[in-house]
Order: sequence, then structure tokens, then C-alpha cells
Amino acid sequence: MSVAVCADVGSTYTKVAVVDLDGGRLVAAASAPTTVGTDVLHGLDAAVAAATAGLDAAGAPWYVCSSAGGGLRLAVVGYEPLVTAQAGRRVGLSAGANVVHVAAGRLGAAELAALRAARPDVVLLVGGTDGGDAEVLTHNATRLAKARWRVPVVLAGNADARVELCDLLAAAKVPVTAAENVLPRIGVLAPASARAAIREVFLRHVIGGKRLSRGGRFAALVRAATPDAVLTGVEVLADSLGGDLVVVDVGGATTDVYSVLTPDERDTGPGREVAGTLWRARTVEGDLGMRWSAPGVVRAAVEERLLDPAQVDDLAAAAAARAADPGFLPGGDADRAADRRIAALAATVAVRRHARGGATGERGGRDLRDVRLLVGSGGVLRHADPGDAGQVLAAVLTDFAGGWPVPRDARPVVDVDYVLAAAGLLADEHPGVARGLLRHHLGGH
Repeated sequence: MSVAVCADVGSTYTKVAVVDLDGGRLVAAASAPTTVGTDVLHGLDAAVAAATAGLDAAGAPWYVCSSAGGGLRLAVVGYEPLVTAQAGRRVGLSAGANVVHVAAGRLGAAELAALRAARPDVVLLVGGTDGGDAEVLTHNATRLAKARWRVPVVLAGNADARVELCDLLAAAKVPVTAAENVLPRIGVLAPASARAAIREVFLRHVIGGKRLSRGGRFAALVRAATPDAVLTGVEVLADSLGGDLVVVDVGGATTDVYSVLTPDERDTGPGREVAGTLWRARTVEGDLGMRWSAPGVVRAAVEERLLDPAQVDDLAAAAAARAADPGFLPGGDADRAADRRIAALAATVAVRRHARGGATGERGGRDLRDVRLLVGSGGVLRHADPGDAGQVLAAVLTDFAGGWPVPRDARPVVDVDYVLAAAGLLADEHPGVARGLLRHHLGGH
């Protein structure tokens, strides 16, 4: 049996899946605490050793993704806040980045200072449609060049200015990677080239600079930022399923929502999104999480009128205890009930924001009515009793008062074996294995 080792080095835990490359099945899995305080390879090697114990895995290829050390911090510099800057933000999220700053218009001294203060790992520089106005894009590239900018830049604006501005930035020793325009025409969003360029920059410049490990072995192992790998897995699952789907990943610090929708041929004319529609999208809610961000869940639930006033104080106390001790493990029925309630609220609020369009920047929201599969992910769901996990997903599917059209006939399932990231990592080199893994564990057809 030929196997591959797939690993996700997260901020808290490192999770490993051993996959049979012949049968497309999960052979073994294990996890270990991520050892950010010393060297992440210690935790990675421990998790791999546990997962491969008793297996003939010597020489097996490793496929690794990482969100340790804060993952990929991206800043977007665009032309107009509602057009190219918004398009760039959507593309950044789809590339698995944590979008820490968005600037629109000409960069002045104050704007440049704010950009520096955001401490991005990468800057996505966009602006103008192909053949359109390149003045602001040129100004911003020139400003970065004169400022002796040293953070890597992905240039993905007006194609007519690409060569000239790449040469300008490179001459000023700004690390620059060219990509196709994220918004070649009004209403047409083209994320693929910029997403690939951001991934390349993350691997070439960023992951080695996080000081997560001594030497170059870890940087050489990592193939993607974790959210990028997960979105790739979601895309493979959607293609296999042949329909719309949503994934909600409830983590300790954030709740991420991924959705893949079938392109609508009616998405034309004056009512279309000027910044384009991203049919495969991801949003990140930094105030919604099970541990560090648990108090934010309670605040958001109160704002959304999802909590009875009589429940607020008790749940707020439980959330505060979890934020104070991110390693908290539920010790009894009351603790598990509080975890389940926080998870249900986090998932519901996150999907509301995603579907309404506020988190994606889409004026008309995202139409999730035709979603056929709702996948739940995150440790709180993977380790929960099936009935408890089912209640969390049921809260999303029955959110009829949430101001968004809920799926009409979606099947809920939990990624218990954490195969989405593994499938995403395998998709390029072993697409059949990735599809088989998802079909077997999540029921794609």
C-alpha cells in the first residue's frame, strides 16, 4: 500500500492524516499540540510518528499546510473602495489570507503609515480594469518604490501597466510577483492568477520568515496556507458533488465560512456586482470562536437577537472562562452544553454574515438556497457526540429569521476525519485520490 502523509500545522494543534494513495481512503490520523514556542517541527514530527505507528510509511511523501504564527497576513491596496479594493479583498480571502488592511485611492504619508502599521506579510496591489485608468495604480506602485518597501508585493491590476510597474518595483528592490488583473472588466472577477501568485509568495517569502522553525526543513515541507488548502478541498468536493455547498469551520479564534455556488448566467446587466461575483468564496469572522473569541460570540448573538436576555449572563461567564484559558476542555454536561451553544451561535452568525453579503462585500448577498451539502468542521464538532454536532448544524439550517434565504434541501455532515485539508493538499498531484477521499468520508458523488 502506497501512502501519503497530510498535515495541517495549526495555531493550537497539528493534525495528521495518512491517506492510501491506491484506494483513496484514510488509513490513520493523529494530532499533537503545535509547538510554536520552541520549533513547530517538534509537534509535527510527534503527530506524524503517532499517525504512522505500525505502518510502512518510510519514504512516504509529506503534504503540509500551515496557519501557525498567524497564517498569511495580507494587505490590499486598490483604486476604489467598492470596486477594485473590494475585488482584491475577496481574492485575498479566497487565497487563504487574513486580510489585515484594505486601502483605496492614492497612498499618501498617512496611508503608507497605516499600511506599515498593519504588518502585512504580502501586499496585493490592484487597480483599474484592463485598458482602463492606470493612474492610481501607477501612483501607488511608485509610492511603494520610493518608500523602500520590502514586503513582497503581488501586482494584479491593469494589464497595460503590468510590465512597466513590475520593472519599477524590481528596480527599487521591492519583491514583486506579477499576476493577471483581478478585475479585468467591470463585473468580472478573475481570482485564479492572483491566488496562485499569493500562494507562491507565501511559500517563497513568508513561511520561512515566521521563525516557526530553525533551519529550512519546515519551509520546504509547507505547500499552502491552511485556508487555501481547505478551499481547494471544498472546490474538489463541490465539483464531485455537482452542486452548491457550504462549509462552516468553527475554530478557537475564528469561524470561517466557505461556499461554492453554481455560476448564474443571469448575473449580467446593471444589477450585477461591479466588483464581480466570486463563485467560490471564503469569509473569516475574527470575533467568533470557541476559545479566544468566545466573548465575541456572545456579543454578536445579542446584537443578532439570538440569545434570550435571561441566558446572556451565564453564557458570557462561560465564554470569558474559555477566553482566559484557551486550552479549556469541557469537564461535564454543563460545560459541553455551553460549548454546543457557543458553537451553534458562532456558526449561525458567521453564515448569516456570509450569506447577507456583508462579509463578502456583495450587495445582494450570496444565494444559498440551492446548497445541497452543509459541512461542519472544527474541533468542537469533530469531537462532539453526533447528536450535539447535528444540533449545531441544525441551528444554521433552521435560521429562518436570519435575514437570508436558508438552503431548501441541504444535508448536514461533519468532517469528523478532517479530510478537507488533506484532499486540498493532494488535489494537484493526486486528483483522483482527493475525490475518492471526499466521496468516502463526506458523501460527494
